[in-house]
Amino acid sequence: MMPSVAEDRRAPRIVGVEFPFGHAFGVAGDRAMHRRVLELALRVLAGAQAFGTRVDLDVEWPVPLREAYRSWQPKEPSPIVKRLLELRNG
Repeated sequence: MMPSVAEDRRAPRIVGVEFPFGHAFGVAGDRAMHRRVLELALRVLAGAQAFGTRVDLDVEWPVPLREAYRSWQPKEPSPIVKRLLELRNG
């Protein structure tokens, strides 16, 4: 989970990963990365002594996050998103 979101939600234990939405365990198909995230999460779950324990995983996303988020979005907004953007932009 993104550390800032986890802290806002007062999660009891946090494994901080700065990955794009929907990629909590890392890059799709990267089994080694998935395993690192899972093993750290299990260690934090088993060993955290205090509420709010946070451990960050030192793994960088392979492309800049701004690009990753942009690539996740569809080329054309859904009708609801399109209407909300129109209302926001006046």
